[in-house]
Amino acid sequence: MIIREHYIAQIRPFYESDLIKIITGIRRCGKSVIMRQVIS
Repeated sequence: MIIREHYIAQIRPFYESDLIKIITGIRRCGKSVIMRQVIS
């Protein structure tokens, strides 16, 4: 699994906020993988 630090860094400021996070993209571009990396 490739660690996408650039994308995680963009999401990191919103970890503790109550805003709903939505990650969009075409099929099979790694949206679920990025969310799994954020969780771990």
